[in-house]
Amino acid sequence: MISSLNARAMLLSAVILVVLLGLWELGNRPPEATQADSEYAALMGGADDLARVPNPSEIAIEAAAQLSDPFYDAGPNDKGIGLQLLYSLGRVLSGYALAVAVAVPLGFVIGMSPLMYKALDPFIQVLKPISPLAWMPLALFIIKDSILSSIFVIFICSVWPILINTAFGVAGVRRDWLNVARTLELSRLRTAFTVILPAAAPTILTGMRISIGIAWLVIVAAEMLVGGTGIGYYVWNEWNNLDLTSVVFSILMIGVIGMLLDLSLSALTRAVTYAD
Repeated sequence: MISSLNARAMLLSAVILVVLLGLWELGNRPPEATQADSEYAALMGGADDLARVPNPSEIAIEAAAQLSDPFYDAGPNDKGIGLQLLYSLGRVLSGYALAVAVAVPLGFVIGMSPLMYKALDPFIQVLKPISPLAWMPLALFIIKDSILSSIFVIFICSVWPILINTAFGVAGVRRDWLNVARTLELSRLRTAFTVILPAAAPTILTGMRISIGIAWLVIVAAEMLVGGTGIGYYVWNEWNNLDLTSVVFSILMIGVIGMLLDLSLSALTRAVTYAD
């Protein structure tokens, strides 16, 4: 039944996609150019296509060209989209790994200690709502390196969902299981690894899944600010080059990579989730 539902859902998704692309292709024909439009196009070097969003067929041609050699490096402002995505993924995963290394242990401490929860909660509530990009000027001033500053911003935006979900998951472990651990005279460290961690793992991974999505969102904006390399810089650079086809293609690639990151953590969450 589930496989049948999945098959029907995939078929419906394919139909919706084809219909939307068809409507986009047919409804996005170039308008007839007026004299003023022609003069403006001549001034802009003949860029008539600036008046409309590219068609799916044009984006498909651009995608084929870009993906035929995605890792080329022809200089600071001319790198393949695959290389730009790798730069962004490297920064995201670096900041994300730091956030996991800090947030999971600290979340355990908060979840297991009501005193620590009450002591640290005001700090969390003040720092959590701050936009990650608001930290960028301060990070650039202190760290004086755009790449490390981007990693720091990813760390800041990733740490809160993991920290909060870890504390919530640890605090929500069934008391019966903890009582059994006490009956068996397990140490606090062994109880944490053999009882609390497996029980709280689905909640922790849910926080990690939320964090990776936020981190991938933030890196694009951060790279637009600091420039240099990365998919965010690539999008902004293509816009400055007045290449809307490349802009739309890179937006789609951002979405695909974000979906793959989410699916990987979703699968990991299902793997550690136990039925009652």
